[in-house]
Amino acid sequence: MQNLIGKVALVTGATRGVGKGVALELMEAGAKVYITGRSAPDMRYMEGRGVALQCDHRSDDQVRSAFNRVAAEQGRLDILVNNVWGGYENMVENGEFTWPRPFWQQPLWRWDAMFQAGVRAHYVASQLAAQLMVVQRSGLIVNISFWAAQKHIGNVAYGVSKAATDKMTADMSSELREHNVAVVSIYPGLVRTEKVMEAAEWLDLTNSESPQFVGRAVVGLASDPKVMEKSGNVQIAAALAREYRFTDIDGKSPRPLGLEDV
Repeated sequence: MQNLIGKVALVTGATRGVGKGVALELMEAGAKVYITGRSAPDMRYMEGRGVALQCDHRSDDQVRSAFNRVAAEQGRLDILVNNVWGGYENMVENGEFTWPRPFWQQPLWRWDAMFQAGVRAHYVASQLAAQLMVVQRSGLIVNISFWAAQKHIGNVAYGVSKAATDKMTADMSSELREHNVAVVSIYPGLVRTEKVMEAAEWLDLTNSESPQFVGRAVVGLASDPKVMEKSGNVQIAAALAREYRFTDIDGKSPRPLGLEDV
């Protein structure tokens, strides 16, 4: 169903993975979708239904330029999905998988990348989106987060940055509520991204999710007239599937995870 005809969305870091899946589902629902990518985005998957913008979210000028273009061309922004992230680069250094090292043995660039290309990038994009949404008195900001915000999952920098993301969701919601703008965090499960599928032989994908599944959760929120009731809180993608009655692209219904599962 095309519930989002006439709506304008921007998805950051949407050239692949979860961001791409979200953009695909928003387009399928009828929204006009802008995507950003640090490298020149591949527009073939958009099939003329969206606009690809080359944008390094570590550069405030480039991000501001992207939002200015959306405002100039559309005059509004209804949905922002903060998906762009950093710190996943070079997980193997000098032949060693460094991700699960204790924090005192971690390279400091990983912390910096997660906060600059992740948390700070979400803050800047949300600030620019809010300037449009407050004026129109409507909007939805979605921060892609994860259970690491609530439980140690092998990397301190990752956990702290995701906790910061969720705190940003809660505090921004407090300030935007009176303007009828909702802010939520979404927790996917194990998502079958390109990187995950490269390691598929070592993983149990029985309860995994496609990138589009996360996108369907975003569409559900954006289509919900009572979405303000969810503002400021964490939403589990698989739990939203049960509430909004959608399945994954293979027809399966992944089980919602809890802290005990991660």
